[in-house]
Amino acid sequence: MPLDDQSTRALLRQLDDPQHMEFPRGYDPDATRARFEQLAARLNARFQCTCIVDRQVQDASHHGTIVIPATAADSAEHITVTISNFGNLAVVTLGNPGSYSEEEARELLHATDRLSVEEELEALDYTVISEHLLWTRYDGVSGLVSYYPPEYPPTWWTRFFDYL
Repeated sequence: MPLDDQSTRALLRQLDDPQHMEFPRGYDPDATRARFEQLAARLNARFQCTCIVDRQVQDASHHGTIVIPATAADSAEHITVTISNFGNLAVVTLGNPGSYSEEEARELLHATDRLSVEEELEALDYTVISEHLLWTRYDGVSGLVSYYPPEYPPTWWTRFFDYL
């Protein structure tokens, strides 16, 4: 089950290290990749499909994405799982990230799909957070804001789940 809003905000601020933008201090890429591969295999088995897995992420604050095809889900659209390089954070979105409002996602992402994905994430000690808070304006301690024009400010999604 995802963290509540207050806990999510606190965790994001705790993980926001101005010296480490793409990955945190002490990051272990081999362990991160091994767990990510375990997750992909578990989701393949759980949904009885072959998920689309993006393992070729560079210059980013996230490790990769796993897409569960709509044909394997009870929801009307594919499900995207995005894994951050920070704090074992994971986000589950209906369709592509940012495609649906919080209310739409709550209504359209079938409860059985959400539960199945969250159980697999939690079994591997990922921390599931809700997508909607990540789309708020980034106001953390890094210099990320200086790289974006004022009319297109970065979000917390940018900080922990996007290309930099």
